[in-house]
Amino acid sequence: MGFAEVLELVGSMGRFQAVYVTLLSLPVFMMASHMVLQNFTAATPDHHCAFHHNATPGNRSLAPEDLLRVAIPLDEKQRPQRCRRFVDYQWQLLNATLLNGTGVPGPALEAATEPCREGWLYDRSVFRSTVVTEWDLVCSARTQKQMAQSLYMAGVLLGGIVFGGLSDRFGRRLILTWCYLQLAVTGTVTAFAPSFVVYCIFRFLSGMGFSGIVLNGVSLCVEWTPTRTRAVLGTLNGCAYTTGQIVLAGLAYLIPDWRQLQLTVSLPFFVFFFYSWWFAESARWLVTAGKLDQAVKALKRVAALNGKREAANTLDMEVKLGNMASMKSSYSILDLVRTPTMRRISCCVSLVFSTSFAYYGLIMDLQNFGSNIYLVLLVFGAVDFPAKFISVLTISYIGRRFTQAVMLGLAGMTILTNIFIPQDMLTVRTVLAVFGKGCLGASFNCIYLYTGELYPTVLRQTGMGLSNTMARLGGMMAPVVKMSSEYIPFLPPVIYGTAPVVSGLAAAFLPETRNLPLLETIQQPYCEAVRPRAADAGEAATLAEERKTPVPHGLFCTP
Repeated sequence: MGFAEVLELVGSMGRFQAVYVTLLSLPVFMMASHMVLQNFTAATPDHHCAFHHNATPGNRSLAPEDLLRVAIPLDEKQRPQRCRRFVDYQWQLLNATLLNGTGVPGPALEAATEPCREGWLYDRSVFRSTVVTEWDLVCSARTQKQMAQSLYMAGVLLGGIVFGGLSDRFGRRLILTWCYLQLAVTGTVTAFAPSFVVYCIFRFLSGMGFSGIVLNGVSLCVEWTPTRTRAVLGTLNGCAYTTGQIVLAGLAYLIPDWRQLQLTVSLPFFVFFFYSWWFAESARWLVTAGKLDQAVKALKRVAALNGKREAANTLDMEVKLGNMASMKSSYSILDLVRTPTMRRISCCVSLVFSTSFAYYGLIMDLQNFGSNIYLVLLVFGAVDFPAKFISVLTISYIGRRFTQAVMLGLAGMTILTNIFIPQDMLTVRTVLAVFGKGCLGASFNCIYLYTGELYPTVLRQTGMGLSNTMARLGGMMAPVVKMSSEYIPFLPPVIYGTAPVVSGLAAAFLPETRNLPLLETIQQPYCEAVRPRAADAGEAATLAEERKTPVPHGLFCTP
């Protein structure tokens, strides 16, 4: 008897799964806050150089706008320059002739300017305090803001490598619990960082914890639920993440101080840490790890919570699981590329996940899409709901491969189209960016579920760790690509748009997994051509098991 049949006996979608998935989804609300948090905690408000100490001649006082006129030169858009000031006050500008009654002074005098030597003055009407205003990450230091986000993504990358391997070795629940605690502690300490260096260190560690939560939360959800419900549950989990983005917009509006906001989104993870001890370890993993007694105990617990007490008391779990004991084996990251099938899956999934830097290139720099950053995040988050609703329909009724390829292709073409839209047509550019972000969000909704189904249980976390690594490499590259716009303005959108198109083509070479039971080991290849058309997914899984035909090790049949 396979594990899918054992899960049906103890209740594949009962009270236990409902509570379990809900508790796994609650942290996702706050995880979105950590991922896009720097849009607010590291926002760059309008600023200009601080004035000279001898601000006014004699005892005469000036209105702020007059003082600004004589102290700060204007840029090409007739706005005060952010990084230069006059060496000497240009008092004659107070009497400058106004042109056309617009209130704009005449041609600027050829006066000497200098960098900001006494700091900066910031417009605090929107953001009371950010890491940018606290540590003056502007002008020559502006790249440090992008470096901080890249370091956070580097932490997410390292977390995928470390926690992915540890989860396959020590179990999903233990690592998940640790990651809740790590994110809670490091996120809280970040709120009290005395310097920018300390801030970056603990943001890096927070990124590691974030990655471990994503990997293990997805795996526990997939491994405790039946095939027929995974698409819906995965979408609900994705909607929780989207809701978290919208919640963050409200929190950031109400809490304009970056330290208080950082603390607000970090403290709930202590709660998640405490209740995570209730979680049951993945019985699938316990079987593959050879811990049959613990697997039996976990399954009996699930049966009791699902009201299947007769199964819990009478089913000889040891006998049922004894047929699965052969799944026990030792695997390493090299097994991701050892067989032709694993190589194809690993290469294609890596390309699909690498498109994440297009997603982060859009979502991590919301100030480019309008002055009201709260409204922009709200719209960027809201578009995910219809996008993910459409994706769950295509995932369930057409297939994972189709959804992945089409969504990525649409996202890429939308971003590339934006290159030809004039910069002054901000509304059109924002609408296209929102549509592209929705397609990328639907792609993410699919790929996390898809990856969990593509890899067998013995390699699931390792495979997802590899995928997560590629996604975070993309996230690290997003700020670097964004910085290239200072030299070649059209280069970032070209890269952001091309990557999803290439990834969509790679997705077309992945095997379809719709209505197929999860693989447990590498030695369990399925021939796509034998998938039957059954009344429901449970019957389909049973028929597929009966009609499974021998195929060469590591290969998928073609229809």
